[in-house]
Amino acid sequence: MEHDALDAGEARYELVISVDARRSGQYSDAEKPRMRERIYRVLETAFAQAGVGRDAVHMEDRGDGVLVSVPGRIAVTRLLGLWMVEVHENLREENRSLLVPLGLRVAMHVGPVRHDSRGISGRAVDLTCRLADSAVARQLLDRERADLVLAVSDSLYVDVVSAGGKFIEPARFSAARLALKEGEVSAWFHLPGRPAPDIGPTDPEEPSAPEGPSTPVGGPPAAPVGGPEAALAAMDAALAARAAAAAGRRVDDSDGGGDSDGDDGDGADRYRAQGDLSVHRNNVYQQPVHIGRVTGDSHRKD
Repeated sequence: MEHDALDAGEARYELVISVDARRSGQYSDAEKPRMRERIYRVLETAFAQAGVGRDAVHMEDRGDGVLVSVPGRIAVTRLLGLWMVEVHENLREENRSLLVPLGLRVAMHVGPVRHDSRGISGRAVDLTCRLADSAVARQLLDRERADLVLAVSDSLYVDVVSAGGKFIEPARFSAARLALKEGEVSAWFHLPGRPAPDIGPTDPEEPSAPEGPSTPVGGPPAAPVGGPEAALAAMDAALAARAAAAAGRRVDDSDGGGDSDGDDGDGADRYRAQGDLSVHRNNVYQQPVHIGRVTGDSHRKD
């Protein structure tokens, strides 16, 4: 992309787009080149379909994704609307032939961007990348079994999305509060072709969960902080609590003279006693009765 000036100190307000592949760490070295080819094919075809020339945008390779900046002369609504529609359709077409579908997290934000000979930088770039990598974006993509999730900054939603436009439906976006490294921010999330997503409870943003074979979907939770000893202690505590819950309440008198009852959850009563034990429930007595043994010189009363 040609620029009038490559002065890193001169910032330009541009649309920044961050695109990340879902669980890229689970692709083998042989699979990653094909995954990258699909991402570029989806994005570049969408640019052509939206009437945005490839030489009009700046694109940087990120290994498992792409970082894009679009100059202000190109309407943001075209990227939010038509371009996103084409990205979604192209991605669905790619996934029809894949056993494991390619999932993309796309984030957008408009802000000051600085260009130099190596690429782009600035807080606008940082925020856009954080949104694409956020826990909400990750979990929505997995939980909803979606091909694509779009995250936009709060300012972009207020300034552009909320007004609507061709292929832009603000009612299909849901807001979420994110705790990022730089502080808390608001963002809006959208699943193309679906109603506004339900933003349920999410994992903390920091530290973000790694993507890779060590954290498969639905896999076991991470071990507690503190190493193997802490993990074993936590496991012992959990097993003890489970055993106590299964056994129900039991009271043991140290002198051996008491008795108690409890419920272990299966509806059956459990008793521990020393000596005689009698249980009376739901009885109707028509005249006085005596329950128990007569000891010593005590006399039985009618």
